[in-house]
Amino acid sequence: QVVESGGGLVQAGGSLRLSCVISGMPLEYWVVGWFRRAPGSDREGVSCISGDDGSRYEAASVKGRFTISRDPAKNAVYLQMNSLKPEDTAVYYCAAVYRGAAVSSLCEQRLEPNHWGRGTQVTVSS
Repeated sequence: QVVESGGGLVQAGGSLRLSCVISGMPLEYWVVGWFRRAPGSDREGVSCISGDDGSRYEAASVKGRFTISRDPAKNAVYLQMNSLKPEDTAVYYCAAVYRGAAVSSLCEQRLEPNHWGRGTQVTVSS
């Protein structure tokens, strides 16, 4: 099971931190990613991380502003979002695929995750 939290409404330039808690197996067994879908747009892979070795992938659109991290003790993955822009407004989803998958493959959507969360809304006002 994958459960996200932490979305909300924030002004442009502000920050939010999203949390994703995974149950069932230890985090080291997963590659975890954050995705988003804005109204009228395709789903986009934002950032992904290996629960095992912490290797990361970030989309060009968020590089330098968003940071993904993990806490194996809490079986959690976080997405720290800084310098938010109105175009970051979307529903953000956490997803997990069994380890062995490449982090880039998950974020570039070349494979389908095993589990998806229900999503959390992020709205950035101008």
